[in-house]
Amino acid sequence: MTYPDFSFTITQERGAARLGRLVTPHGTIDTPAFVAVGTQAAVKTLTPEEVLATGAQVIFTNTYHLYLRPGHDLVAAFGGVHRFMGWGAPVMTDSGGFQVFSLGAGLEHGVGKVANIFPGEAGGVLAGAPVRTARPLMKVSEDGVRFKSHIDGTLHTFTPETSIAVQRALGADIILAFDECTSPLHDEAYTARSAERTHRWAERSLRFFQDHPAVHPYPQALYGIVQGGAFERVRKASARTVAGMDFHGLAIGGNLGKTKAQMRQVLEWTTPELPREKPRHLLGIGEVEDIFGAVERGCDTFDCVSPTRNARNGGVLARFDGEQPLPRFRLNIRNARYARDPRPLEEGCDCYTCTRFSRAYVRHLFKADEQLGQRLATLHNLRFMARLMAQIRESLAAGTFDALKRSWLEPVGLGV
Repeated sequence: MTYPDFSFTITQERGAARLGRLVTPHGTIDTPAFVAVGTQAAVKTLTPEEVLATGAQVIFTNTYHLYLRPGHDLVAAFGGVHRFMGWGAPVMTDSGGFQVFSLGAGLEHGVGKVANIFPGEAGGVLAGAPVRTARPLMKVSEDGVRFKSHIDGTLHTFTPETSIAVQRALGADIILAFDECTSPLHDEAYTARSAERTHRWAERSLRFFQDHPAVHPYPQALYGIVQGGAFERVRKASARTVAGMDFHGLAIGGNLGKTKAQMRQVLEWTTPELPREKPRHLLGIGEVEDIFGAVERGCDTFDCVSPTRNARNGGVLARFDGEQPLPRFRLNIRNARYARDPRPLEEGCDCYTCTRFSRAYVRHLFKADEQLGQRLATLHNLRFMARLMAQIRESLAAGTFDALKRSWLEPVGLGV
């Protein structure tokens, strides 16, 4: 298979870490890169121009949500997701598999991709499995997944063919094969069966993609998704199987373990099994220490809602609060200590927010429930991520990645 408007070039390698350029029909992505999430064809609170101004190179929109509302056929009628939302840069779409997980095991087990309920992690509990929180709203079969809409309760079915057809209509530059995402609480036997089903779905996704040309007048690239949970045998087998298919790139998804250390171990099992020449996307991961760990283990792009979601709740990304390093690189701007603080959200940041406004003012906006506070914090957090990724790319080019990682993580007692 050829991809005339796609290419991925590795320009520098430092161990497993790679500096590269990913060319798409809507622009080039310098990697490693953070992918801003615009779930419903919008990065919440911001215009496309404002997102671009932060240094974001690519956004990630959600197949499941756009299928339900406004509908992929409507988006296609407007010329695809780029024209529909007024975004001229690259776009990725997911397969819908993670949303299916959220309606199923995510609800039933009360967990996400990396469980937040285990000992050894900040904020985790120290006992046992969680109580099931809700009945699942989906059912998996060999054919696909039947689920209830979270909007109106109507029944829908997603198959590999449905997922690719919807993503063809949406018109993203990079789309993903349909997969089943497993929970950190699923055992090895279920995870293995699920991975094998995901491989069959990958073959069906690829076949449908090859047999049905793009809806819009530019090509799309299809990534396969590696599953296998936090089980070495299953994860390696999945990586080898998906790597053997004719995908343009590979994504690493599913349950990534019970701790961040285990997540890094999963990557160490996975990336050596993937072809060097193809781009690798790590799904749903975006905290600072996770980015460093994933880059070091050979991942090229990452998406995560946390920078924007935290921003809307007053969680501001920053390295230091005065002379003191901030745990998890985050301060709560609602805190009373910032009521008279004249400093910007982060000293030295060049974003729109930090060059114009004080912490005191942004805190006032949040306390007064003014939407401008959410906008200003979101602008800053996206710029923080873009600046971080630019530093990582510069350090890979200069051979100083290890020193950069230490300068970020050692002051807060983190290691990757």
